[in-house]
Amino acid sequence: MGEIFDVRAQKGRSMSPIYELLSVHDHHEQGMSSFRNHRVIIASLFLPSTVVVGDSEPATPSRRSKDGQGGDSLITALGAIAQRLAKEPGKPLKSALSNKGITPAHNSHSRSASASGPLKSIVDDLKDKSRPQPPSVRSTSQERANPFTKLTRFAEEAPQTPLPDKEEGGLLASLPGRKHQTTHSETTPRIQRRKSRSMSRRRHAGSVSSPVSPEEPSFPPRKEGWHFEPSTTCNGGLRNAVESVNERMRRKVWVGTLGTPTDGFSEELRKDIDNRLMSQRDSVSVWIPDAEFQRSYDEFCHQVLWPCLHYAVPDAPKTKMFYESATYKQYVSVNQRFAEAIADIYQEGDVIFINDYHLLLLPLMLRNKLPSTASIGFFLHVAFPTSEIFRCLAMRDELLLGVLGADFVGFQTTNYARHFRQTVSRILAFEALPKGIQLPEDKQNADPDQGSLLPLTNARVRDGLGERGRFVDVASVPMGIDVVQLKEKVEDPEVEDWVQVLKQRYAGMKLLVGRDKLDEIQGVRHKIQAFETFLDKYPEWQGKVVLIQVALQTTESNELAGGVADVVSHINSRFSTLTYQPVVFLHTQDLTFSQYLALLTVGDAFIVTSLREGMALRTHEFIECQDGKYGALILSEFTGSYSYSGFRSCIAINPWDYRDTSQAIFKALTMSKDEAKSRWEDLHAHVTTQTAQTFITSFLNRTLRSHAAHLASLSQSSADPDSVPEFNLSRLLPRYKHSMKRLILIDFEGTLWRRDLTKEGMQKRMLRKEQEWSEDDEAWPKESIELLKALAEDKKNEVWVLSGLARTGILGKLAKVAPKVGIVAENGCFIRTRATKNVEGQWISMVSQFNLSWKSSCLEILHYFTERTPGSFIEEREASLVWRFWSGDVEEVNADRQWARRQAAEAQNHIFDSLGERFGLRIIPGKNSFLVLPNNISRSTAVAAVMHPGGPARSPYAGRAAWMPPDTEDYAFGGFHAGGVHGNGAGGYGSGGSSGLMGGDGGVEETDFMLAISSDERLLRRLNENDGAETVSSSGKGTDARWKVDFEEVPGVLKAFVGVTN
Repeated sequence: MGEIFDVRAQKGRSMSPIYELLSVHDHHEQGMSSFRNHRVIIASLFLPSTVVVGDSEPATPSRRSKDGQGGDSLITALGAIAQRLAKEPGKPLKSALSNKGITPAHNSHSRSASASGPLKSIVDDLKDKSRPQPPSVRSTSQERANPFTKLTRFAEEAPQTPLPDKEEGGLLASLPGRKHQTTHSETTPRIQRRKSRSMSRRRHAGSVSSPVSPEEPSFPPRKEGWHFEPSTTCNGGLRNAVESVNERMRRKVWVGTLGTPTDGFSEELRKDIDNRLMSQRDSVSVWIPDAEFQRSYDEFCHQVLWPCLHYAVPDAPKTKMFYESATYKQYVSVNQRFAEAIADIYQEGDVIFINDYHLLLLPLMLRNKLPSTASIGFFLHVAFPTSEIFRCLAMRDELLLGVLGADFVGFQTTNYARHFRQTVSRILAFEALPKGIQLPEDKQNADPDQGSLLPLTNARVRDGLGERGRFVDVASVPMGIDVVQLKEKVEDPEVEDWVQVLKQRYAGMKLLVGRDKLDEIQGVRHKIQAFETFLDKYPEWQGKVVLIQVALQTTESNELAGGVADVVSHINSRFSTLTYQPVVFLHTQDLTFSQYLALLTVGDAFIVTSLREGMALRTHEFIECQDGKYGALILSEFTGSYSYSGFRSCIAINPWDYRDTSQAIFKALTMSKDEAKSRWEDLHAHVTTQTAQTFITSFLNRTLRSHAAHLASLSQSSADPDSVPEFNLSRLLPRYKHSMKRLILIDFEGTLWRRDLTKEGMQKRMLRKEQEWSEDDEAWPKESIELLKALAEDKKNEVWVLSGLARTGILGKLAKVAPKVGIVAENGCFIRTRATKNVEGQWISMVSQFNLSWKSSCLEILHYFTERTPGSFIEEREASLVWRFWSGDVEEVNADRQWARRQAAEAQNHIFDSLGERFGLRIIPGKNSFLVLPNNISRSTAVAAVMHPGGPARSPYAGRAAWMPPDTEDYAFGGFHAGGVHGNGAGGYGSGGSSGLMGGDGGVEETDFMLAISSDERLLRRLNENDGAETVSSSGKGTDARWKVDFEEVPGVLKAFVGVTN
């Protein structure tokens, strides 16, 4: 047992986010059943489906090319080039390939057609392959050109005409009717070129259409037909994850844009699209003017937010964008349109799932529009920088406040979650706790239309130690892939065909594979330069290893900044021969999904050199495609994936160090089979655990739990102190008088004794040792102690004092003065049993099995912050520590107190990050202090020990293991719930069972009267679940207790009970 509540009885009951102590398994099961009962609204910038306006549906396989010819085969391509070189022996390779008489299969930037006929886009190719074809139709002449026959990519010239962008997940995301989509680190469709809305202008019947700019929109005829196609701009990883739980998430609605210019769409067409989107695709389109969308997406999202979130603050003059960006108004407007669209379809009970940096303002906009019962979760798919980077943004406050409108904020890694908490603490001066952000309750809403958003609600909530505003849960929920669907696709015969083609083409060679965007953040330039260093350092590998780099486009400016074209041309010009090219550069439109999976299958190593990245999910795909081959993974230590222990079996690199990367390539290519298999097994175990299904389930579960805690806090705050009845002695005294066994629990500090919490008062009295206290001391609570002694003398009474103080001070003196009174010290770390006729009371440690070596390291951290926080001091106890960061007036609000609160938040984060998980610690914040103590220890666990007949408070020899499991505190109160632990009436308080409280003489008797006077609201709420308990709050604030009493009235209440004639 643990703090006596049956975990199974806790399902559906809200818990404070600060005290999430239920087991992970129960949380998982609870969430699995929970989100099935809710409709999920998924807000993402782009919908999974887009609209193509035209007279016909997509082309059929019979229309793949105008001339009926397919692409060149490997032999044909190589033969044609060889003939050209033979005819012009003095002509260099570059010139030979540039001759107009023969054209390379496809130039990545010029869109030139291949010699065999016009190339089709990957979208058309995948559409055709998704339709079943008889063997006669799938002839060799209709096969797509082999993209791996290319001998040069950047041999001709620098880019001239930019390609329309594709999403980083475009390889798999564009496949119609297929569950599994490509995944990528950001899973964010950054697909735009400047002045283009998206690449959604589809190619039909083998033709290529050009992107259309917002300033020159295409206006379709009013009666023109249209049809749906899978969007190549949708967040592929997100769609893949959502579809992986379709059986459980039966009710969902996507909200987003179509990803295509829409200014030319008539009202009739828009209504038709809206109707069919909802009825056929469970989607709602957000209609945004093209110019507004372009400025928000291309400029603000890509030129301001994207660099900032990836630690790449632009140098001057681009830095001006960070503090003078007019496009922020369009960004606010786009978020506002999303908020209006969601508010229009919102139904009570919906869970709103908001995705990525395009919609940072949306959570709080929805919080202001929707009822307080709306569950809102926000997930950032990309990285989140440190506060020193984020604070460069002129609109930093508005963006942070926008995100804080959610109940739960999820990140890819714990580092990004910590950065967010610290950024909020340092910029907004809000209290950042290890589990999330505590919002102040005295903030008022500013102007929502301008994005300066603050919570509308001014409701006060409590954490048991003081009034607070709403609590925002912050944690990492790593994304994954749908392993099952990927495995099914890898086993497709078409993939195996391409595997054989690749093995034949690169027989005797080693293949390095990479897949990245072309912007500088993805580090493609660093990768190619490191590969060049490898070939220089290990010349024996020249001609024996090929780097096949699949490129995912980004905006034109970012692509040019990436500087990839020149380094590819340079390395190929140095090392290419007639039959060998070191770098083969492919764009996503150059190969199909099956070809991509085949490439991952035959690759000997996969290399990621990102300078900063969220979750590199393409590495997950590589690992699963390598089952049986065990290729090595070379991974940048700056990716989010590397932060997880399961990925530590990769070959880690610093992408800035070319020599280190070149050595990693050598190690990957020469690694023994046994070592490679061992590394792969570790990576595979992580990938199959961190799946897409786990991501969706965990995120939605956490959102629901966080929202439940928020509602519970609002409910608690509604219990105004004036609405709680005053303690009524006349109603309780008869019950007290006629009861045969009574349990009385009373707080010491705050109820029996009011402390002087100033620094001087603490040093003068509170830090005294036991022998320094005297009953004649003016600070000694003489009257209260005498009343306790009198109550304890009654054989029917069992009196316990609950305290957070150390046992060596005033509590030690209390134990000697009133030996028949039981004592709980240090919030449950130590318990002193009551003295009986034959046995003296003794101190029992509840933390004897805990490692307390954390205290020295924690003290170092606290000393550091004490030196920097005027008036602060440390209260060191035997098994816990208290840092009092403010010793002035509790209600005082000034710059010094604000600074102290910020320092306290920083200190808590440092302690939790460095010591919390390693030593199993928890931090309990108060208004002017915070407490650090071992996990699963509290006053509630102490009450569990008091209540349970086999607990250590009854039998010191029983030990913790004999009565409570160490994994959860919430099991504790099951022992005195009505119905008991086993739910059969045995052992429950007031249930007629035989395992009630032990009497003073050691006999087992049933307790029929319980009185708890405390300011610990959490304990009182739990005791309230027992119908027979009389709970009395002495906090003077809103409470869930049945009664309230002022500090000055407590002695009078105790006197009344003492005066009862038995």
